[in-house]
Amino acid sequence: MAVAVVLGAGGLYALSQLSAVAGNPLVSRPYLSGWVPDEHALSRYHARYYPVTLLFLAFDVEMLFMYPWAAVVGRLGAGAVAEMFVFLGVLMAGVVWAWREGALKWA
Repeated sequence: MAVAVVLGAGGLYALSQLSAVAGNPLVSRPYLSGWVPDEHALSRYHARYYPVTLLFLAFDVEMLFMYPWAAVVGRLGAGAVAEMFVFLGVLMAGVVWAWREGALKWA
């Protein structure tokens, strides 16, 4: 198995070396069809979007926990419902904190 992994990784590395663009990497740009960009890649994203992104990820992870919970809540009973309310309470505390810190203000 180790030999197969080493051969596979070596083969992929050799394939990347064979198919790489030759020449000056600044001239052979893969983005914008070789045109020079007008602005820096990070200039269009403002820092105020990051807290909103973190809130989205928190609720996305919440849904990852809620779907399996919904499948087994009937078997587990009232204890599972109480645990989910505790979990949602912790998430709500994070939302209230973010709201108080101004993470949801757009202006």
